[in-house]
Amino acid sequence: MNEHNNKTEPALKLVDIGANLASSAFQRDLPQVLERARAAGVTQLVVTGTSVAQSRAAQLLTVQYPNTLYSTAGIHPHDAADCTNDSLLVLRELAAKPAVKAIGECGLDFNRNIASEQQQITAFEVQIELAIELKMPLFLHERDAFKTQRDILAHYRDDLDDIVIHCFTGEKHQAFSYLDIDCHIGITGWICDPRRGYHLHDFVGDIPLNRLMIESDAPYLLPRVTPKLKLEKSGRNEPCTLPHVLKSIADHSGRSMGEVATQTRRNAINFFRLNQPTE
Repeated sequence: MNEHNNKTEPALKLVDIGANLASSAFQRDLPQVLERARAAGVTQLVVTGTSVAQSRAAQLLTVQYPNTLYSTAGIHPHDAADCTNDSLLVLRELAAKPAVKAIGECGLDFNRNIASEQQQITAFEVQIELAIELKMPLFLHERDAFKTQRDILAHYRDDLDDIVIHCFTGEKHQAFSYLDIDCHIGITGWICDPRRGYHLHDFVGDIPLNRLMIESDAPYLLPRVTPKLKLEKSGRNEPCTLPHVLKSIADHSGRSMGEVATQTRRNAINFFRLNQPTE
C-alpha cells in the first residue's frame, strides 16, 4: 500500500469525513488530488467548512463534483469572534443546499484561545441551536476543552441529531464520555504519529465500530508511516493517505481492513445522509 493506491485491498471503498479541500493548499491541483483519492479507494469526501468564506467555497466544490464531494457549513472556534447574526444567516442559507450535510466545524479550542473562551462558547451554542433548528448533524472540533464541550453537548443532547467528534486526539475516558452521550468518533492520521498519537492504539479497538469514522483532515495530519510517504517532501496531506488511517485502526483493533472499511463507510453514509455511490 502506498499513498496513491491501496494495492493490497483494491476493493475497499472509503469515505473521508473531513478534508479541507477548499484550502489554498489545493488550489492548483484539486482534480489530480481527487484522482489520487479515487485510486486509493476514497470514493466520497466531506469538505470541511471552517468559516463563512470556507463554507461557501466548500459548497461550491460540491457543485463541481456532485455525488463525490459533500460539505459542512460552520465557524471554527478560532473564528468565533466572527460569528455574527449575518454569518449565521449565511450558514442557514448554505445548509439548505442539498450537498451540505452538517453544521460545523464548530466547537471549542482552549489550547490556542485565538478567540476568547466566552466568544467560543457563544459561537458554539448558536451553531448547536442552528443544527437543532435544521435537524442536521454536528461536526465538532475540541481541543483542551473537553469538560466544557461535553457539558454543553449534554445540555442540548436530547434535541440534537447526530454528532461526530472530528479528529479525536484525547484520552480513553474522554472518548467514552462522548460515546456515553451518543457521539461518533472521527480518527485521523494522528493515530499514525509516534510523537503524539500512539495512545489511541490502546483503546481504538474498544470504540464500537458502529460509532467510528475515518478522515484525512487534509492538508493537515499527514500519516507518519514506514516507509515514509512521498508526500512528506511537500508536507501536504491528501485524502489518498486515508488507507493508512484505516490500516492503523485495523492493526490495533484486531479487525480486518475490510471490516473497518465497510462499517466506517456505512456509518459515514448514514450519518451525513450521503447518496449511495455507484459501484
